[in-house]
Amino acid sequence: MAKLAFVTVGLPARGKTFIARKVARYLSWLGHKTCVFNVGAYRRERLGSRHPHSFFDPDNEAGQSARLEMATSALDDMLRWMQDDSAEVGIYDATNTTRERRDVVRERCLAAGHQVVFIESICNDPEILEANIRENKLRSPDYAGSAPDEAIEDFRMRIAHYERVYEPVGDDEGSYIKIIDVGRTVVAHGIEGYLPARLVFFLVNFHIRPRSIWLTRHGESEYNVAGRIGGDAALSARGIAYAEALAARIPKEIRGADAPPVVWTSTLRRTIETASRLGLPFRSWRALDEIDAGDCDGMTYAEIAEKMPAEFASRAADKFRYRYPRGESYQDVIQRLEPVIFELERERGPVIIIGHQAVLRALYAYIVDEPPEACPRIAMPLHNLIRLTPTAYGCEERRMELGEPR
Repeated sequence: MAKLAFVTVGLPARGKTFIARKVARYLSWLGHKTCVFNVGAYRRERLGSRHPHSFFDPDNEAGQSARLEMATSALDDMLRWMQDDSAEVGIYDATNTTRERRDVVRERCLAAGHQVVFIESICNDPEILEANIRENKLRSPDYAGSAPDEAIEDFRMRIAHYERVYEPVGDDEGSYIKIIDVGRTVVAHGIEGYLPARLVFFLVNFHIRPRSIWLTRHGESEYNVAGRIGGDAALSARGIAYAEALAARIPKEIRGADAPPVVWTSTLRRTIETASRLGLPFRSWRALDEIDAGDCDGMTYAEIAEKMPAEFASRAADKFRYRYPRGESYQDVIQRLEPVIFELERERGPVIIIGHQAVLRALYAYIVDEPPEACPRIAMPLHNLIRLTPTAYGCEERRMELGEPR
């Protein structure tokens, strides 16, 4: 089966790097080995980050030569990485604004036996562009330490240099996905194969508007007190106190958001009881239910070790792939969470998810781009509120302890 090379296209400030990282995060989370090769990162690492807009002028021969060298190095590295048997998807993240440059990239990928799909981000909405420049580009390493007004002016000049040579992707260039005005319209052409088709559906639900995602486990339940897994127990006294503390804190944290928050819970009693004190409408998802412990439901780990020692040992050996008898594994949880991910990407306001340890670990891994296998090791204690704010250059995280951790 041919490996996939996704190639970004578009002017600066169109969210290409944000899109590339989102695509890589999504595919990696689903278990497909994916890697992003960002030409800008090569330039900053090898040539430094403080380049004025004139460096990007197409009439600047020295700048053109240096940028071409970085672009070639990134492409060489991606093709070399894709030679590994386990590699599945390479993402070549660059402007690639000219047909001539795209022809080179496509021909080299095809010669190596890889399927090529261009992902072009087109945006002419002045409000979206202004927000992207101010909210994302000022965080760019290229402008670290620069005065905001000077950085914005320089970046506008950089965009103007690229606009002089920009040629949109044509139908005769092969397969492409065009994202217009950061998700208002998605156009697909010549898309073939399972992963490209799946990616189209993902990008239809996609936007780059900044917002925060809040993760918290339910308040302590009676089963938590007893050390039992699974079940559908009610909150303990401590759990009720946490739910009330959460209700007092959330309004302060989401104040000033551009859109009203949405609250999601599982269908289990302990998350619903926690959410009911927020005074906000909430939606209960079966997909957010805790990992199914199957025959071990309601047991303590000590009881599992005594009565089912082989199962206890198997789980200890590989918690990510271990499936409870007649139950689920972390891998299974990730698969059933995919509809939640689509809705998460669609939402434009704050999202508050009140869930369970295994499920929140899987969602956290997706949002911050941790490998799926890391899920069982992610700290997700009770009575902690986690704020995650994805950006083009990573994910900002803040953890708040609202009660005694457990």
